[in-house]
Amino acid sequence: MYEIENVLRPYAWGSTTAIAELLGRPASGGPEAELWIGAHPDSPSTATRPDGSTVALDELIASDPGHFLGEASLAEFGPRLPFLTKILAAEQPLSLQVHPSLEQAREGFARENAAGMAADSADRNYRDDNHKPEMIFALTPFKALCGFRAAAESRAIFEHLATVLDSAAQDVPAVIDGVIADLSGADESAALRAAFSRLIAGGGDVTAASDQVISVLRSGAPMEPHSAALTAVLGINDAFPGDPGVLISLLLNLVFLNPGEAVYLPAGNIHAYIHGLGVEVMASSDNVLRGGLTPKHVDIPELSKTIQFEALGVPRIEAAPTAYGQELYRPPFREFQLQRIELKPGAEPVPLAQTGPAVVVVVSGAVVLDSPKSDLPLQRGGAAFIPDAENPVMVHPASGAGTSVAFAVTTGLGN
Repeated sequence: MYEIENVLRPYAWGSTTAIAELLGRPASGGPEAELWIGAHPDSPSTATRPDGSTVALDELIASDPGHFLGEASLAEFGPRLPFLTKILAAEQPLSLQVHPSLEQAREGFARENAAGMAADSADRNYRDDNHKPEMIFALTPFKALCGFRAAAESRAIFEHLATVLDSAAQDVPAVIDGVIADLSGADESAALRAAFSRLIAGGGDVTAASDQVISVLRSGAPMEPHSAALTAVLGINDAFPGDPGVLISLLLNLVFLNPGEAVYLPAGNIHAYIHGLGVEVMASSDNVLRGGLTPKHVDIPELSKTIQFEALGVPRIEAAPTAYGQELYRPPFREFQLQRIELKPGAEPVPLAQTGPAVVVVVSGAVVLDSPKSDLPLQRGGAAFIPDAENPVMVHPASGAGTSVAFAVTTGLGN
């Protein structure tokens, strides 16, 4: 087992305090958006060897993939850690985004390479050749946009906006009337595509319509029965005034997660995290196609090819307890599953649910990882990489630590 140091990403939307407070360390003074725990080559964790020397985790794994990953993971995912774990702290909304399928990622990455695009080009859609299904587990109250509402629900919101604008003696923008007409189509998928396409095209008309809507809402216009969605729109506009994503957000499900609740996001699901602290797990990829709420590159044709234009229920995922006292979150992806481990003082150890490699991060108290080959104590904020070859591992409460909480991620190959 290897203790690892992890890379903090200081994106502007990040909280300045949440990750530091969770892990019990001083804040950096700037935004702390994501703590990357894994072997993605953009920001690999650093592993400490038994002799005290250090090595990037991706280099360590590459030195003996069979030992570190196990034959099943190696056969299915190749010689790389198949998942990436993050502690994510959103103080402001992230971009509206969607992730490609595996086939699309491979084709797009090869196409952009063949075109000679630099690996770090701001115009790249595909940073690697992998897909990026993901899940988010809420550590605090967490707010997000996730997938399309039913077209009729979104139409009702835009009709409400038209009514309040008319009541305020304002002309209803053609953009709003157009979205209402789009969402009235008999084919729901086509209706959602048309409304989204109208708004993502942006331009002065969309910005003017967004500004007019925000102005009338701030003037005290009634928001019921859509107060949650419209209140969220006001906050989103504060971060990205006039952005097409402000009105696009009204096409999407607004999701509130309590601590301990989780959702998963397959390829094609357009989403945005708005606010909160959580444990995010994904396939090891950085492929993001953005659709608003961002100053970064937006490729509308590629985005539209990727989005799944259908109304879906919110893909919540419930804990699956086992006979061994494990609390598992098993999304329908083979790259990863999440285990939450809570140990009270004097509690019996809990087996680590491990198929292939695993990472562990402690967010409260302290634990001891115990395998037939070695022991590794971890304090709050500590993290470890566990090779497949060290399985099985038991997680013990550390003496005098109080109640301890840790999260572990391994592949989903055993499900």
